[in-house]
Amino acid sequence: MRFLRTSFLTVGLLCSASSAAMAATLIYGEAGPNRGVRAEATQWFVDQVAKQTKGEVTIDVNWGGALFSEKVAVQSIRDGVADMGSVIGVYFPQDMIAYGLADLPIPNPDPWVGMKATDKLMRENAQIRENLANQNLVYIGTYTTSAVQVGCKGKTIESLDDVKGLKIRGVGAYGKVFHDLGATPVDMSVYEAFQGLDTGLIDCTQTYPYLVEALKFDEVFDSYTELDFGQIGALGIMMNKDSFDALTPEQQQGLMTAGEGLADEFGRILTDANERSVKILEEKGTPVLKISDEDRARLAEAGKKYIDEWIQRADGAGLDGQALVDEYTALIAEFAKQRDEQGYPWAAKAN
Repeated sequence: MRFLRTSFLTVGLLCSASSAAMAATLIYGEAGPNRGVRAEATQWFVDQVAKQTKGEVTIDVNWGGALFSEKVAVQSIRDGVADMGSVIGVYFPQDMIAYGLADLPIPNPDPWVGMKATDKLMRENAQIRENLANQNLVYIGTYTTSAVQVGCKGKTIESLDDVKGLKIRGVGAYGKVFHDLGATPVDMSVYEAFQGLDTGLIDCTQTYPYLVEALKFDEVFDSYTELDFGQIGALGIMMNKDSFDALTPEQQQGLMTAGEGLADEFGRILTDANERSVKILEEKGTPVLKISDEDRARLAEAGKKYIDEWIQRADGAGLDGQALVDEYTALIAEFAKQRDEQGYPWAAKAN
């Protein structure tokens, strides 16, 4: 039994039912708190949907896991516990197999480039759209974590050799690489990492710059090391297909337009937040370290086998894994070229 939470109200009573506008309130589930950069971008998306649909579609965001946790988001959206919500793809390696491409350690340190490439792939690739539709899901828009870094309490990572023996919260291919380097992996969500560090359950956590401010990691980190090790890009908005199909074509387009604009807006927000978070650590005297170029090359090499593994899993799910990797890599090059030639879109607007 589905628990569809979308409510439709007939407004503007006209002479015929066919000409009556339909107003929709969509229920949105978000596991994260109502603070930080992703919350800011989500609110921007909500406001844009209202703008694009001339107020016909409003979104009621339930923050902090009030409807469901991040680890059951896909099932909850698919089954109609909410009409839409945020999904962290790494928690759903099979359901979000196609989206998981954006989590692979494919060289690209630029958050905006990664989001634009991911968004275009998810929006336009026919086999991905079909894969999601078969799960009663529709892709709406994407975020990213920006580059994978690591924060520690009571420990310091100055080189990859320092990883050995540490208890590290890591996810996806990145967590596997930490394990390959000799770390003990610990399975917990990023929202549990603060407590894990505070209680000694973990020594370090895979993290991303903006989360220092959003999750107050500055209060628990004793050191912070910039790995610039890929991104977690399978982080975005999915919608229940039944709820999406119940909207008018114009309302659907409004949602999609707002979702497509999310990459540009979040890129702007994230760039500022990343700089701000690192500054918070520096002002507290927390060491901010960088690994060497040689160590970064080691990380990239260590990640290659997990790209190959993903291709095999994608093939097993009925997708063309190598073709998707090739398309995604080409899109990264396309948007990197656009950035180099035109600059970031928000910088152009500022000028």
